[in-house]
Amino acid sequence: MKKHLLAGIVAVSFSLAGCEKETLLTEAQIPSEIKSFIATHFPSRTVLQSVKDKDKFELTYNIVLSEGTLLEFNRKKEIIAIEGNTPLPESVIPNTIFSYVNSNYAGNHVVEWELTDKKNQQVELNNGLELLFNQSGVFLRIEN
Repeated sequence: MKKHLLAGIVAVSFSLAGCEKETLLTEAQIPSEIKSFIATHFPSRTVLQSVKDKDKFELTYNIVLSEGTLLEFNRKKEIIAIEGNTPLPESVIPNTIFSYVNSNYAGNHVVEWELTDKKNQQVELNNGLELLFNQSGVFLRIEN
């Protein structure tokens, strides 16, 4: 999971010079909904880079924060993926998933969260274990 989001951010960064579909955004151009999300959940982090990526039928916003946190938002400016080097804030993890991880994987923490294409939710723990949950946060299976 981490490899996919990180690879996407790196690909966007390297392809900006030759591709008209990806646009670097200034701080002022970042949509207010995204700024609000960052201020609420990552108040001590700063935006290092923001990219608006227009693909055939998709529009995403890829944000790189200080301390290596990567955020991806969809065209509705809703969060669809978060990747960090440190534990993700409890406020960005659905309560049912946070409770499940705390109950079943004590001592571990979530470093990635993603809304999958099938509208499930996937998290990766700091031990590398990937867990899949449905949209309501009910555990489905271990992905590794």
